[in-house]
Amino acid sequence: MSFGSVISDARKRRSLSQKELASRIKKEDGTAISPQYLNDLERDRRNPPNQHLLDQLAGQLQLTREYLFYVAGTYPDDLKPAGTESPERVAAAFRAFRRALQK
Repeated sequence: MSFGSVISDARKRRSLSQKELASRIKKEDGTAISPQYLNDLERDRRNPPNQHLLDQLAGQLQLTREYLFYVAGTYPDDLKPAGTESPERVAAAFRAFRRALQK
């Protein structure tokens, strides 16, 4: 499933209109995202948003933030590469992740 379809399906399960959901998601400056921006996200016309918006979408749509980050194809800030991990440790983490998804 694409990021947009996950957002759209979850919004519909919660019986929210795009306008209602958009009004609940606030940018860093405190203003709401526009319904058009949300529509573009749902139709995969825009790249998934930043962590600030992803966290709010997860909360409003009752999705785990981990799943939403996964379908967005990004990492939460606490997992973003800092360049301090060895290549072997990173490879082991990805192998463990793949094994967990295959179960």
